[in-house]
Amino acid sequence: MDISTHNPEAPPPAPGPPVAAPTSASRGATRPGDRIFLGLSRGSGIFLLVIMAAIAAFLTYRAANAISKDHTNFLTTFEWNTNLEPASFGIAVLAFGTVVSAIIAMALAVPVSVGIALFITHYAPRRLGGPIAFVVDLLAAVPSIVYGLWGALVLVPHMDGLFGWLDHYFGWTGVFEWQGGAPRSMLTVGVLLAIMILPIITNVSREVFRQVPRMHEEAALALGATRWEVIRMSVLPFGRSGVISASMLGLGRALGETMAVATVLSPTFEINASLLDPGGGTFAQNIASKFSEATPLGQDALIASGLVLFVITLLVNGAARMIINRRKEYSGANA
Repeated sequence: MDISTHNPEAPPPAPGPPVAAPTSASRGATRPGDRIFLGLSRGSGIFLLVIMAAIAAFLTYRAANAISKDHTNFLTTFEWNTNLEPASFGIAVLAFGTVVSAIIAMALAVPVSVGIALFITHYAPRRLGGPIAFVVDLLAAVPSIVYGLWGALVLVPHMDGLFGWLDHYFGWTGVFEWQGGAPRSMLTVGVLLAIMILPIITNVSREVFRQVPRMHEEAALALGATRWEVIRMSVLPFGRSGVISASMLGLGRALGETMAVATVLSPTFEINASLLDPGGGTFAQNIASKFSEATPLGQDALIASGLVLFVITLLVNGAARMIINRRKEYSGANA
């Protein structure tokens, strides 16, 4: 035995870093199926970004051509006439009408949608909640043109009573002053848009409220909370982010709705202080009504207005994402 290589009094060698056992994830990362799935998912995400960039580049290029030939202020002009020499067109009226009609729709639709979702999930018996949920799902599948025809033939003729009541009690504000005439105004458009986006917000909110952990509600009931207190302390905080997401989906449809608005509204390029006066316009309605007869410059101008709508939609979605991230610290599933 070679004693030069074996010294029983020598200290044992220092232990090295522990060698991690291969996990199932590290072992599976080299499998062909995982590599294919990773490539497909990564390619799908990149493809989506490419599509968004292509849309933005197309809109920007065509919008730059139109704005360079506009001899007025594109953002503040109250006129749309691309056949003049020089051309004169602006989006002031369109931006105002789009934002105002969307705000009216959201103010009407969100509380009603949340109430319907809470009724289906926490108040209605199963025999009643099922048919109501089915009807709401059915409303989401109705085409826009059908809503538009219903709005023009049914909603508009029956808005006289509401307009008269608003003018009688709130006409002094100027916002609800009615001078008579057909009620084809921004308020009518807002009511129609609220009916259209109500199924979307209701369906998403309903599914979010169904995900509330049962133990949260049972704990609140065990502490003596009433049904409303359970909803206020457990259900609504848990589903806040989901309701915001649902509202943003509805707002996206309200901002971009075309045929229903074009069927109901009497478009004019003027901003009225009263929501009951006929007139106004939206981006989508203006594009749909003028694109087929527009000159090449007129098409570029309409595309420029579409770019503004595209930017507004991105800003709204970004703001919604920021709100959701701020509420991220509360997660009912992790509580």
